[in-house]
Amino acid sequence: MFRYWSIGLAMTAFASSADDAAAACRKVMHLTQPYAVCSFDPAASDIRIFHRGRDGRPYGGFENLSRDLRQEGEYLEFAMNGGMYEADLSSVGLLVTDGVERKPIDRGKGWGNFYLKPNGVFFLQGDWAGVTETEAYVAAGIKPDFATQSGPMLVIEGTLHPAFLPQSDSLQIRNGVGVARDGKAVFAISLEPVRFQDFATLFRDQLDCANALFLDGSISSLFAPSMKRYDNTHPMGPIIAVTKKAAGQ
Repeated sequence: MFRYWSIGLAMTAFASSADDAAAACRKVMHLTQPYAVCSFDPAASDIRIFHRGRDGRPYGGFENLSRDLRQEGEYLEFAMNGGMYEADLSSVGLLVTDGVERKPIDRGKGWGNFYLKPNGVFFLQGDWAGVTETEAYVAAGIKPDFATQSGPMLVIEGTLHPAFLPQSDSLQIRNGVGVARDGKAVFAISLEPVRFQDFATLFRDQLDCANALFLDGSISSLFAPSMKRYDNTHPMGPIIAVTKKAAGQ
């Protein structure tokens, strides 16, 4: 399903944070299906959204992002593909990095999962994270430090997306993000193909997320050293990552 890439000098940094990483990520069983789940407190962890590197080009994957971070004296603790993208790896909808809107929010209609309304936004603002459907995000006038738009919403205020079918035959590897009632950002990726309905109930019923957002399907990728996951099969657009300063920085 995926292949590994060499992490070189970053291994010493990973080893120094093994306890933190192990605590953050775990395997969860839900409706007999396995998932990798990683949770981070935005007040305690450096969660950011990345897209373009030092050369101005989209990172396209975790390896390029890790290389850039090492030059800044940082390393990856966790990363996941962070939203849908065009052929040139630009985001389909809203993208905000470092407080700058790189692409405006998309409130239009179209084909595909992104436009299966309601879609939504995952955002980070100061020490807190949020997931909300697109129209509510616009109405709230949120000014985030980081944001990515995707779709469909999986859970909206405790209710599953109305288009999901309990017996759907559409089974895919899927990944998404929610915010638990304790304020932690919760990221999940299925380890086997699953339907939307079952993925959504994972967030609502087991991960305690009143709101959750689908990030993508066939390109779903995870970087989680504590779980020995260094996915590098597919190119990607936005990347959600948790970083730490390397020792001595």
